[in-house]
Amino acid sequence: MTLIKSISGIRGTIGGKPEDNLTPLDAVKFASAYAMWLKDYSGIDAPTVVIGRDARLSGSMIQALVQNTIIGCGCNVIDLDLSTTPTVEIAVPHFNANGGIILTASHNPKQWNALKLLNSKGEFLDGVEGQKILDIAAADDFEYAQVDDLGTVTRVDNFIDVHVKEVINMPITKVDAIASKKFKVVVDAVNSTGGIAVPALLKKLGVEVIEMYCEPTGHFPHNPEPLKEHLTELCAAVVEHNADFGITVDPDVDRLAFVDEKGEMFGEEYTLVACADYILSEKKGDTVSNLSSSRALRDITQKHGGTYHAAAVGEVNVVTKMKEVNAVIGGEGNGGIIYPESHYGRDALVGIAMFLSLLSGKESTVSELKASYPAYFMAKKKVELTKGMPVDAILQEIQTNYQNENITSIDGVKIDFPKNWVHMRKSNTEPIIRIYTEAQSQEVADKLADRFISELKEIAQRHA
Repeated sequence: MTLIKSISGIRGTIGGKPEDNLTPLDAVKFASAYAMWLKDYSGIDAPTVVIGRDARLSGSMIQALVQNTIIGCGCNVIDLDLSTTPTVEIAVPHFNANGGIILTASHNPKQWNALKLLNSKGEFLDGVEGQKILDIAAADDFEYAQVDDLGTVTRVDNFIDVHVKEVINMPITKVDAIASKKFKVVVDAVNSTGGIAVPALLKKLGVEVIEMYCEPTGHFPHNPEPLKEHLTELCAAVVEHNADFGITVDPDVDRLAFVDEKGEMFGEEYTLVACADYILSEKKGDTVSNLSSSRALRDITQKHGGTYHAAAVGEVNVVTKMKEVNAVIGGEGNGGIIYPESHYGRDALVGIAMFLSLLSGKESTVSELKASYPAYFMAKKKVELTKGMPVDAILQEIQTNYQNENITSIDGVKIDFPKNWVHMRKSNTEPIIRIYTEAQSQEVADKLADRFISELKEIAQRHA
């Protein structure tokens, strides 16, 4: 498996050969490059880095390598140990740190891990700064500290509790109204750190919690990406326990999906739609999502008198557009909620508080809430890449073939047809081309995706 290097960090599978996988040597190399960059970026000889990890099996090994490398570079470490991506993001400014590293491969299966890199605001790096780190790593441009100048480690336990408290204290969290509803919720946290954070938040809000896979052992009981095909047990458990709904998060708790009281998926695309519906009812403004997200957000935003804006895929791109248009809420259709009043990062805990606050003001069930939103259906498929496949040339040929349609090319190729759309782009996190489609029925969305998969494969064969 090729090691994936991008402006947001480094991601790969554990084991194998350096430069082909995420090996100990690669972890040390990129932690060193980050430390060198941080010293220059901060202008400080001994900057402070917050480090936290999800519960995946390789986490403690990667943490030890990264943490000791950072110390060896003369930087200080605030060690959150088991944590979540949004928890680390809020911890960086909380501790006045100069940067942060999250050790997680997000939704990827257990053999993956990654270093996700943050700046002093607790936000992902932009393209310019991220490229500097890649360049330092490529040049092996490292200088380590003398023995008297080694960094220090400060262990901070239970910072997730601080995160939970901040979410509860957000003005938009209707604490009393939520408690009065006496909700019953089933939680599937794939045996990662969501098993610490999500039940803690729910219990403090007066919600009865039925826990599934909430032990942070790192033994994922199923594929950890929160998609329908991976959540059959959660869907069944919601019905079995007569719960109001179900919640699932990915291993680092920045993606959020719901299951309704009938055991049907609310749809991860509609996580952002529902949260935006709630926020826009409290505060007028604009919204942002990426090009691969549902048109339903646009419809809901316009219903509330706001303007919807599209950004390239990737959290940093969405955040940049949100700041540019001063959006009140934004995110990604994969269940990622970004609420600037909290912080500029995807945060499942923030999304849960919004969803509960929305429900507490209604007499409707979760399925009835979903039925009140514009009905769109998505297909999310992919084409596996082989080494050397000329992806840019393939996508350019697609763009040429459809040049008379409404095309957006800021991130791959998106073709907006009158009643549906298709978005094709090379993944930043896996060696695949992602094909997302949306239509007014699942059958049409699936057929549209299959059609473009066939077209991509046909073009790829000609380029082989």
